[in-house]
Amino acid sequence: MPAAPTVEFKEVTKRFGEGPLVLDRISLTAAPGDFISIIGPSGCGKSTALRLLAGLSPLTEGRIRIDGHAPEEAAAETAFVFQEPTLLPWLNVAHNVELPLRLRGVPAADRAATRTRVLELVRLGERGAAHPRQLSGGQKMRVSIARALSLSPRLLLLDEPFGALDEMTREHLNEELLDIREQEKWTAFFVTHSVAEAVFLSNRILVLSANPGRLHTEIAVHLPYPRTPETRHSPRYHEIVANVSRVLRSVVDAVV
Repeated sequence: MPAAPTVEFKEVTKRFGEGPLVLDRISLTAAPGDFISIIGPSGCGKSTALRLLAGLSPLTEGRIRIDGHAPEEAAAETAFVFQEPTLLPWLNVAHNVELPLRLRGVPAADRAATRTRVLELVRLGERGAAHPRQLSGGQKMRVSIARALSLSPRLLLLDEPFGALDEMTREHLNEELLDIREQEKWTAFFVTHSVAEAVFLSNRILVLSANPGRLHTEIAVHLPYPRTPETRHSPRYHEIVANVSRVLRSVVDAVV
């Protein structure tokens, strides 16, 4: 696979129409292979930042570059996992996963090989014939992630993909996501409301303040990879969770 990209935000500002600013002068750089979580109070522009990075919404001011290219120019190497799995109910798992490849005109044999590979990555190799109604919430999200990975992305954007799942399923999927990252080597931006999830997954956490969204604090997560269930029991993990929680609480209190 091609190397993971460098990402740059330079004074990124966003407002919708004549409304108030949603994001105000966000500047940051992501190194290849970074796993960056974005947290902050509701309405601070976390999801908007991902949509700008995906080229799904135009900037108001500033610049975003992915290896020197505008987001729309890097769209073929960027994949987005949304809050809901957004699976087509009339297609089975295999056809849902290969849909982006079909839309790109990829030959059937290549689609099948990719589909097999990514379903094995998300541990659903035996469920290709199942339909979404036959899957649990966690399995549906695995299919959504497999569909994104079918594009062999260099940049993976995830917008609260595990927010609706129970805690145990969420923890398992966090671990599986990092296992996949070890093999696929993309750069990731991950939006979440869970401090514990952000600490477990990330090497960097960005805390946004609201009204408008500004970069309040960046926190480095000095925990070694690979991360395992035992990571969650380590004193250092709990120390970082407590620190991030304090920062986030100060931001939320300022909004209230």
